[in-house]
Amino acid sequence: MGRRLDQALVAELARQGSPCTRSQLARAFAAGKVCAADGAALKASRVVDAEVEVELELQAPEPLHATPEALPLTVVFEDEHLLVIDKPAGMVVHAGPGHSHGTLVNAVLHHLGIGAESLPVLPGNDATRPGIVHRLDRDTSGLLVVAKHMRAQEGLAAQFRRHSLRRRYLGVVRDAPTFAEKTLRTGHARDPIDRRRFTWEARDGRRAVTHVRTLQRLTGAAVLEFRLETGRTHQIRMHCRMLGHPIVGDVLYGGLGGPAAIRGLAEGLGRHALHAAVLGFQHPMSGDELDFESRLPPELRALIVALGGAEP
Repeated sequence: MGRRLDQALVAELARQGSPCTRSQLARAFAAGKVCAADGAALKASRVVDAEVEVELELQAPEPLHATPEALPLTVVFEDEHLLVIDKPAGMVVHAGPGHSHGTLVNAVLHHLGIGAESLPVLPGNDATRPGIVHRLDRDTSGLLVVAKHMRAQEGLAAQFRRHSLRRRYLGVVRDAPTFAEKTLRTGHARDPIDRRRFTWEARDGRRAVTHVRTLQRLTGAAVLEFRLETGRTHQIRMHCRMLGHPIVGDVLYGGLGGPAAIRGLAEGLGRHALHAAVLGFQHPMSGDELDFESRLPPELRALIVALGGAEP
């Protein structure tokens, strides 16, 4: 069975150790920079089922710079060392391909009245991530911490490496699991077919551990609590897909399927139903234990009620 040429190219470039983003590849196709050996421009939708020689010219993405922007920001804790922020769904944490503005970093810089150069950048990160220690997906709401200086950032990063933070998420998943509690221990790596996703099946994957508890069984759905032992990208979303209980509204991991009533609610939600509800850590300077909680946002509380549950 054949595959689209753009999908095949993404997978092959990744296999060769030269990954590119889907947006980079889309721009190359649009500009006629993906050609056959005879120079004829190829279409992204072309189906290939055998080896084909392709000449590809990718444009380097424009450099991104973090600048202050006057955006709404809910700060639940702040001192001279760090901030704890309750991020809304729909806000990207830092700039990246397709998201050069409107990020949480832009909002933090405006809140502090400083430029990006005044916040620390961890070794290995780029200048688009000043102060960032960890991230939440764009459509995941809830709590995250931002460091104001390098000592605070390094102290927080060390706790993430030790997996000593207290992180609990709440999510609404499709169908009700039969288990009360379960611990998932899997590998974690990029999906070789769709590089936007992650898979538990890769042999060389990193360790991913999620502790899951069923809180409410709803009509065709359930409210689950997820306690992270590790914090890989898309870890909870990937594990829910593996269980056969995708997060409601999660387009990337199958959360728009199911009965018509569930599909309608998922499509109307406009986000995936996952919320970072609890964040606890040791203050990197004072050593005090800090714990914060964030209530489910109104649209997720309304979803639970619509599915026959009690409002959390």
